[in-house]
Amino acid sequence: MSNALDENTLAPWLEQHVSGFAGFRQLTKFGHGQSNPTYRIDADSGTYVLRAKPPGELLKSAHAVDREHRVMNALGPTDVPVPNMLAISQEGEASPIGRMFFVMQFLEGRIFWDPALPEMDDNDARFRVYDAMNDTLAKLHNVDPIALGLETFGKPGSYFARQTDRWAKQYRASEVEYNQTVHDVIAWLEKNMPEDDGIVSIVHGDYRMDNMIFAPDREEVLAVLDWELSTLGHPLADLAYQCMQWRLPHDSGMKGLGGLDRNALGIPTEEEYVAAYCQRRGIASIPNWSFYIAFCFFKLTGILQGVYKRALDGNASNPKRAKEMSFAIPLLAQAAMDEIKRGEA
Repeated sequence: MSNALDENTLAPWLEQHVSGFAGFRQLTKFGHGQSNPTYRIDADSGTYVLRAKPPGELLKSAHAVDREHRVMNALGPTDVPVPNMLAISQEGEASPIGRMFFVMQFLEGRIFWDPALPEMDDNDARFRVYDAMNDTLAKLHNVDPIALGLETFGKPGSYFARQTDRWAKQYRASEVEYNQTVHDVIAWLEKNMPEDDGIVSIVHGDYRMDNMIFAPDREEVLAVLDWELSTLGHPLADLAYQCMQWRLPHDSGMKGLGGLDRNALGIPTEEEYVAAYCQRRGIASIPNWSFYIAFCFFKLTGILQGVYKRALDGNASNPKRAKEMSFAIPLLAQAAMDEIKRGEA
């Protein structure tokens, strides 16, 4: 199913709904991204970004571009870096493309696709990239969602129980080949759920390096992107999700930090990264760390299974990449099980 947009119907809508928009020139689809197709719009009035739901039949609660728009719009006045939101279109006949999308500010900057940062030859610069990510994550989790009008952005409490249930259901709905390890991980997570501690923050849900734009000339985060999985939840979910990167192999399609001499590259260890986050947030320690890591490996397994199923159904944003990523699904499931065994040892 095509992700192509009808420029003849889109251009008049943009002129009507995006302040100052004029002189539509070109629409170009970004090649990266697996969930919501994203496009660069060039016009006489400047450059913009359009992010839309994919075409076709979608899983319930998936591809929530309206939630992305809502949370970034709310975070605009805070010190959490996000693009400016410019307009949003609704579903169906109200949309010039027949499905929901929003338009946001285009930011010129750098996206780092490899966490080893090979484009840098300065260890201090690499460290500053990681420290900037750490600082931005702490800023996000320090924001009061109620003060931003986001009290209904997610259900309070029992975040890990609800998320485990959600991704278990979505995994089962997308499962192509039965994998016993995934089902064993689900059962373990359900049995070993930590007691809810009442801590609630805005959770990004997919917090990693390549979902950020860095300034062209300094190690500063200009914007955090891809808020599709954001909700109200527990901040440790974001921290553990990013820390998976230290455990994933670098020579895989997942591009982790495993197998690299991180000290020689100036990249902090997982322990140092977690300690810096805890210091910024005033946290003494994190008990039950293995649960959070295993949960995040399982969550990523569920995400990639959905991407793979969409590719088979013909409505993935990047079908070739989606099918390549399917090879990571059993590896991630095994990584979750390995972490469970490590924590129990």
